[in-house]
Amino acid sequence: MGSGTTGTGAATESPAWVAVATVKEVTRRRKLRVEVDGLAIALFHANDRIYAFADLCIHQDRSLAKGTLLHGRVICPGHQWRFDLETGYEEDQDLCQPVYPVLVRDETVHIDPTPRPASGKECTA
Repeated sequence: MGSGTTGTGAATESPAWVAVATVKEVTRRRKLRVEVDGLAIALFHANDRIYAFADLCIHQDRSLAKGTLLHGRVICPGHQWRFDLETGYEEDQDLCQPVYPVLVRDETVHIDPTPRPASGKECTA
């Protein structure tokens, strides 16, 4: 099982990894809402990977964990904004949903609760 946002840089150097769920919990439902120090995080399982987003949509504070996964995107249940699973980028609005580095180790999903930097279409660190 791979992780969604492994990348390089801060994700691999960060000492802040927090265990948030088991792989089984996420893969069973394909999406799961967890909290880390009061911060709501939505986990998604797609394409044999796990991704982590800030749960509240940047548009209208709707829970993305209640959204839909379709074609590599998370669709917000509010106004159907479509956020790319890899980057958090919303093409039609040219905005980014905060995403978090994910690490899967020994069937446990860990996240770094520091969001990856976002900037325009790049939305990646």
